[in-house]
Amino acid sequence: MTAPRRSLACRIALSALLMTMPSIAAAAPPAGLADQIEQLRRDIGIPAVGISIVEDGKITFAKGFGVKRLGSTERVDADTIFPNGSTGKAFTVAALAVLVDQGKLKWDDRVIDHMPWFAMYDPWVTREMTVRDLLVHRSGLGLGQGDLLMVPRTNLTRRESVQRLRFMKPATSFRSAYAYDNILYMAAGQLIEEISGETWEAFVAKHVLKPAGMTNSVSDSAPRFATANRAWPHARLNGPFRGVGDQSVLNERDELGRNAAPAGGLAVSPNDMARWMLIQLGHGKLPEGNGRLFSEAASAEMWKPVVPLPISQLPGPLKDASPNFDAYALGWDVQDYKGAKIVSHSGAVFGFQALVVLIPEKNVGFTMLINSEDGELIKGMQYVLLDHYLGKPTQDWPAAWRAFKRERQARAIAALNQPSAQPAKVGPSLPQATYAGNYADPWYGPISIREEAGKLRIDFKQTPRMTGTLEHWQYDSFRTRWDDPAIEPAFVTFAIGPTGKIDRVTMKAVSPLVDFSWDYQDLLFTPVAAAAGK
Repeated sequence: MTAPRRSLACRIALSALLMTMPSIAAAAPPAGLADQIEQLRRDIGIPAVGISIVEDGKITFAKGFGVKRLGSTERVDADTIFPNGSTGKAFTVAALAVLVDQGKLKWDDRVIDHMPWFAMYDPWVTREMTVRDLLVHRSGLGLGQGDLLMVPRTNLTRRESVQRLRFMKPATSFRSAYAYDNILYMAAGQLIEEISGETWEAFVAKHVLKPAGMTNSVSDSAPRFATANRAWPHARLNGPFRGVGDQSVLNERDELGRNAAPAGGLAVSPNDMARWMLIQLGHGKLPEGNGRLFSEAASAEMWKPVVPLPISQLPGPLKDASPNFDAYALGWDVQDYKGAKIVSHSGAVFGFQALVVLIPEKNVGFTMLINSEDGELIKGMQYVLLDHYLGKPTQDWPAAWRAFKRERQARAIAALNQPSAQPAKVGPSLPQATYAGNYADPWYGPISIREEAGKLRIDFKQTPRMTGTLEHWQYDSFRTRWDDPAIEPAFVTFAIGPTGKIDRVTMKAVSPLVDFSWDYQDLLFTPVAAAAGK
């Protein structure tokens, strides 16, 4: 059956209307974008940057800048893979969406109905925790709580790590507050294995990366290290705290514990991230239009705001970057910027940072990947690109974010140098040998403190090579000097009980700007003998 013919006047009017309507996306990336990124990369001292942009269903920019590793002449390109940190959470959500589309799972299924051994600290929360709850950071856990089960590395399996949840005392009541965590995404990855019979790594490779056409990207360590075209990690470690000082190459095999891969263990290339953004903006459709990665219904769930986020107003030149609303969806952050809805997520693992930004109403997305921890380039260029694609007046965002970071670091250095921050020449209360012993935390597990060659040595037993010397600080507090300089220093404080023996041991990071994943403050060690007798 043919459609009724339109009148000539109607067809002319329609053609005129279409000619005057603005295109969904801007015509092209900003003029001089490549030169701007390269200049910023050089000025900041970032070894490599990868960036890709998609507009109206097409890849309009995909390029690498710099070298894979300091001291090397090997250049990165649009197919170089970079670990992308927590931007990978959306891939775990996509893997779950595949199971939902297959009818094997529902977003609001109770976790224990698929994983009966799963348990939280509170039995009621255990019974009520849903798949959606695993993904939106409202469980009651504190910020980054449990991350030392994967940071800086671990010998625990994913299942063993998830089983430690039952010992993690919540910071707030269930579903009452937002606090970003990683361990529940580890639980989501374990759930995928329990349902499918395939590990998260295998399932994501087979059911997400391969059908998405992300041919360079990998979900496991072995293929990553077998890929010649990969970026190496870098960080600044020789200053007063991490992030200040000279850029240095990290040992790439001292990576985050693989138990945490569902929370951020992928390695992707700019070209592959472009395909991922096309699929997201296409609500699950593959870029070639020959099928779907996930359904339209699953796509709607992914971007649906669930948990409101607290909003902090940024100062001075950055004030326009403060959103009016902000919420967490399923593996995505949803907020506004200058009247537009923005769907995004950042990511960071040791030596790398990443960002993915989608502007649905403009059908535009962009991603940036760097092989260092100097995120001011990413933050600055994020707002340059947002202003460009939204057609808004812009400012020198890179300069503003660099100044903001320098001011924060200067304040932190000043705080460390305050007279009140210097140790009192008092203590310790007991002979050095008294502090030695075996201790355990309910969720982390065992550490040992030994007297060796006249010094106290600490060993985190479940974290390979997390060993160091305890130097007396003041009273009954000691400062760690880790053998691995990439591990964040911490204060270790011993509490003495009424009998004159060590009653408990607590820890606190030294750096005022420490990453939240070093959750030393959540540890409470007690002597093993005392713990066994309770």
